[in-house]
Amino acid sequence: MSKKLTTETGQPWADNQNSQTAGARGPVLMQDYDLLEKLAHFDRERIPERVVHAKGAGAKGIFVLENDMSKYTKADLFNGVGKETPILMRFSQVAGEKGYPDTYRDVRGFSAKFYTQEGNYDIVGNNTPVCFVHDPLKFPDFIHSQKRDPQTNRRSQKMQWDFWSHSPESLHQVTYLMGDRGLPASYREMNGYGSHTFKWVNKDGEQFWIKYHLISDQGVKNMSNEAAAQMSSEDTDFLQNDLFDAIEQKNYPSWTMYVQILPYAEGLTYKWDIFDVTKVVSHKDYPLIKVGKLTLNENPTNNFTDIEEAAFSPANFVPGIEPSPDKLLQGRLFSYKDTQRYRLGVNFEDLPVNRPLNEVHNYERDGYMKADNQGSEGNYEPNSFDGPKEDHDASVAPVQAEGIIGNQPYSYKVDNTSQAGDLYRLFSDDEKERLIGNVASGLTAANSDEITKLEITQMYGADKDYGTRVAKAMGLNIDDIVSDK
Repeated sequence: MSKKLTTETGQPWADNQNSQTAGARGPVLMQDYDLLEKLAHFDRERIPERVVHAKGAGAKGIFVLENDMSKYTKADLFNGVGKETPILMRFSQVAGEKGYPDTYRDVRGFSAKFYTQEGNYDIVGNNTPVCFVHDPLKFPDFIHSQKRDPQTNRRSQKMQWDFWSHSPESLHQVTYLMGDRGLPASYREMNGYGSHTFKWVNKDGEQFWIKYHLISDQGVKNMSNEAAAQMSSEDTDFLQNDLFDAIEQKNYPSWTMYVQILPYAEGLTYKWDIFDVTKVVSHKDYPLIKVGKLTLNENPTNNFTDIEEAAFSPANFVPGIEPSPDKLLQGRLFSYKDTQRYRLGVNFEDLPVNRPLNEVHNYERDGYMKADNQGSEGNYEPNSFDGPKEDHDASVAPVQAEGIIGNQPYSYKVDNTSQAGDLYRLFSDDEKERLIGNVASGLTAANSDEITKLEITQMYGADKDYGTRVAKAMGLNIDDIVSDK
């Protein structure tokens, strides 16, 4: 038996093909409530897109713990081999808006929401282990430089290279982006990283610094510039469609989660600043330790409610996992939830995709679209009616902080070129050739002697071969660029 068509408030809908009119030729009657409601809802069907990571795709799945991590963290999802936790993952482009082709060169967002027994835990990262900037004050400017020119409304090579060249800390990420990883062959065939340093705390109060690595079990594969350009005209949603089709065909993609673990005191004196998100921690110094496997085995039932309304935030921690002093992370702890309040409304966490598995008990009430207002329970504390009580086991582990208050740059072992040089030297000869071509093409399009000189000088500082080859590819003499250094 077919379902009966109804209005949003459940009344039977008699005719969904013809408006109520005065005569067959009209005009339309204002009393046609069904028409007015249908048009009013249609007018509001588009919510604001994400200001960053607007274009993306995702799916549901499961995380299975393969190595008990209770020695390092009391987080429930990482305690007890074999424990299963439902997950939602979303992959995205950083710079482009929702209609942008999937296969344009860009860093890719890589986020996972774990629906744990102690609340939701989110890892919100990228397919690269570093970021372009390390101070949240610079993040809006960085994104503006990747978006559209305020006059021409075009994406601008000059804008983005201008920002990068005047932000030396971006060189490491620029080398990733202009290399092969800027064009992943699919969402299934790229790694994910938490990027920031986080803190794990065990049941005895011991603290450890950690970094997340989600390594694709499908391997890492990338596109050539030519293949990406062709695909951008043939299928603008190629990465989204590949992910959906693979899961429909039961070719379930998976990632193995690893962590690097640094003892608390050692991390504070490591040879690089582990709180500077433009830097990585050497695998030789702190090898990867396997944690478990994330598998995507269920496509969205409805993409809007399952993916578009999903709200990820690095501020979604569970007991045993805490932030580090990383400046950019500290800014993201506020910004991510705040942008969801603008995009989805103040009660976005009431939406089904964002609801935790466990019950919510607190003293927050009311506001637009509040779905669960906690009934008759009181809305203030302290109280005498046995309302929800604090759980001191969830307290953040103490960390000593002191210093002079002021607007201050990173000053601990500052070096914006060495790790970019290390990355360059890891590339094969073919990878280097493609990197050089991409950089030279971008700088040529930027069409600025100042920008070119600044960028090539930084690349030369990372590796002389790097800078020299970019200059040569642009028909320039490296001695004319670095002679005054």
